Amino acid sequence: MIRPRRTGFPLLLLCSVLVLAACGSNAGTPGDDSSASASATPGVSPSAASPTASAPAPTSAPAPAPGQAAATSLTVEFMADGQNTTDTWTLQCEGTTPLPGSNVPDPAAACAVLAGQGATLFAEPEAGMMCTQIIAGMQRAHVTGTVNGSAVDASFALTDGCQISRWENLTALLGPANGSL
Repeated sequence: MIRPRRTGFPLLLLCSVLVLAACGSNAGTPGDDSSASASATPGVSPSAASPTASAPAPTSAPAPAPGQAAATSLTVEFMADGQNTTDTWTLQCEGTTPLPGSNVPDPAAACAVLAGQGATLFAEPEAGMMCTQIIAGMQRAHVTGTVNGSAVDASFALTDGCQISRWENLTALLGPANGSL
């Protein structure tokens, strides 16, 4: 007896491979340079937010003249329970150097990371980004001010993998991302 030839299986296999290959693409992941070009950071143009945009290397600037604001000046409102402000911290930097009165968890490290990466650290994940659905804690933080002259107004939470990653990039400013539920 002659068996009929099955042509549907190879076609199904080919379609499955193509779908899986598309899922494995790095496009739109936090490490992908192309995803940062669509920054939603207030006060930062998309070209300025791109890690591939050429910018001069950060240098340590002299202290501001009396009556002049620091290049980086931030206020952090930390909410341990996710709703009520429990701590308020400030950070003022000239280049990589924290100015007196800065009381964030690690002022020197915060100034260094902000001098190197600037306001791009405050960008929200790209719309449609797939993020792991994990919650690391109830903590929230709201940051306002300027970073290297760019206005910043950003909120942080530990509500999914993308948000946890944003928080961890700014651990020196926000404290560790080891929350409690």
